[in-house]
Amino acid sequence: MTNESSILSSMNRREFFSLTAGMGASMYLMPPRLVSLLLRHENFYSSQDEELRTAQNKESRTREIFSQIIKRAKREGWKSLPVGECMGNIGLLLLGTEYVAGTLEGEGPETCRVDLIGLDCVTFFENVLCISRILKKDKTSFNDFKAEIIFTRYREGILTDYTSRLHYTSDWIYDNEKKKVVRNITMEIGGEEFPFKVSFMSKNPHYYQALKEFPVFIETIANLEKEINKRKHWYIPKRKIREAQKHIQTGDIIALATDKEGLDYGHTGLAYRDQRGKIRLLHASQKKKKVLLDTELYEYTQSIETHIGITVARPLEVKQVK
Repeated sequence: MTNESSILSSMNRREFFSLTAGMGASMYLMPPRLVSLLLRHENFYSSQDEELRTAQNKESRTREIFSQIIKRAKREGWKSLPVGECMGNIGLLLLGTEYVAGTLEGEGPETCRVDLIGLDCVTFFENVLCISRILKKDKTSFNDFKAEIIFTRYREGILTDYTSRLHYTSDWIYDNEKKKVVRNITMEIGGEEFPFKVSFMSKNPHYYQALKEFPVFIETIANLEKEINKRKHWYIPKRKIREAQKHIQTGDIIALATDKEGLDYGHTGLAYRDQRGKIRLLHASQKKKKVLLDTELYEYTQSIETHIGITVARPLEVKQVK
């Protein structure tokens, strides 16, 4: 264990924030390796101080993580990289982040929740994508970040109520392709038609806080599901993933198709091409309870029976906003 790791291991999360709060701009001068350790050390994301999980402290800590990512990205010139490579770098900074499900849910009307302390498979790629996009636009305040999340997370980029959120991954890809955030490259790299029928949310409203609190939304969700089911969708079956991997790049958004009734995809992550040229899955793992750089994508998909293939959405370059 390095000296830096030894120091971090002795800290609890309250001590960590006391340390970083006093550093301010001097964080620029810290060795990149230590900054990375500060960002991803497992004690940073542990659950030992549960009282810090209030909304106010969560946002404060999320802002601090966001600030350090932006500083690192600016210092190392990530804005000039292709957007996919920028996403790969940011994704690696979040290695070790705790897997936490349901961070977007809560009581009351829909609001744009942002949390970098705990991530699930969707919020992981969403946050990485949006940070990369605002870097490219040279608009890097926390409010810019939140606005970008609203743009990608909600239908046509507009937050109205719970039903405006793009709950199904297939709907997210469709809407963000229209918004020119991503391009669905699945068909052109060997994809086949994916004839699923979504219905899980409308048939299981008891799993969703908002649908229990506002049952009037159930009908709207059911109608949205019908619209999704009218579209053509594409996926690369398991047997073709090994061959398709040569066309996949770092930063491509990978949606893992499922055969579970009423669902389209069961998991998401990012592609990452390692130094040996292998495409691996960078994702927030529910099984491992953290963000990790997993095995080769082909091997990962073969290991889970309910994963029947993948859909690939490539992030598009963005123009700088003046």
